[in-house]
Amino acid sequence: MTDRVLISGGAGFIGFHLAKRLLQEGYKVCLVDNHYRGVFDRDLAELLKHPNATFSNIDLLDSQSVEKLGADFQVIVHLAAIIGVRHVLKRPYDVLWHNTSMLNNLITLGQRQTKLRRFLFASTSEIYAGGVEHYGLTIPTPEDSLLTVNKVSAPRTSYMLSKIMGEAMVQHSGLPFSIFRPHNIYGPRMGLAHVIPEQLRKAHDANPGDSIDVPSADHTRAFCFVSDSVEMLFRIMKNESCRDEVLNLGTERPEITIGDLVKFCIRTVNKSIVINELPPFEGSPKRRAPDMQKTKDLLGFESQIGLPEGIEKTWVWYRENIFGSADRSAI
Repeated sequence: MTDRVLISGGAGFIGFHLAKRLLQEGYKVCLVDNHYRGVFDRDLAELLKHPNATFSNIDLLDSQSVEKLGADFQVIVHLAAIIGVRHVLKRPYDVLWHNTSMLNNLITLGQRQTKLRRFLFASTSEIYAGGVEHYGLTIPTPEDSLLTVNKVSAPRTSYMLSKIMGEAMVQHSGLPFSIFRPHNIYGPRMGLAHVIPEQLRKAHDANPGDSIDVPSADHTRAFCFVSDSVEMLFRIMKNESCRDEVLNLGTERPEITIGDLVKFCIRTVNKSIVINELPPFEGSPKRRAPDMQKTKDLLGFESQIGLPEGIEKTWVWYRENIFGSADRSAI
């Protein structure tokens, strides 16, 4: 019997790429999305031509609609959430309420399954931010680090809180779970509200000699190409040793400044452009990188795509599909 996998937020960035991999491996995949951020583009339309792919356009806040998805899934991957700094700052209450409510509905669905082997929950690297700021957590940061909440009145804290609460809900749900904390995953079809496609777009639109604005230029991050993150997720899903574990998802090295990252993007676009460094975004951590030893040990895998190659792959996709085109990527 072919395993069935439900992916909430399936029209989005990671959901789409994971679905594509699972279909290649012979799984039956049900994508669930309401297109709040994900788009129904040519790539998704092509994916849904596969005989093992189905799509349900539902609101995951509607418990009755979620219940109708059925009880014959072996794996549920919950990716749907209000994410992105711009969205979070505008809708902090919705972030708290909607993210935890959607998760509650998916957990309830999971508890109704007759043969569920794994419930995968997408947490976030943001949950480390309070500890890094106030208590000097080790960077790269391991999964067993104690979590500390930033000022709860700050709008940006709402996303962190929703994911910390989400991790607790999953761990106390009674489901066989794996929680993963993504760290700066990037690649084709991720939208424009992320640093790499955003800076590639700025460089694409600029004339030689122009300057482009770069906030938080001295802050450092470690970036992971989407194919590497999908390989990790696929192995987490299959590996029994990952059951009831919390795992970082990402690349430990290199940890690179945002300024140097933008220089990579400019070189990739092959233009002579000046960087105009701006103050950091409010609440943006000075450093962030995952300790990947636990994930590497459990999966027998680490990232394969280097940053220059990954940026090149991302640039080619956006140049051919989004820049100068009427098509949209995720918002």
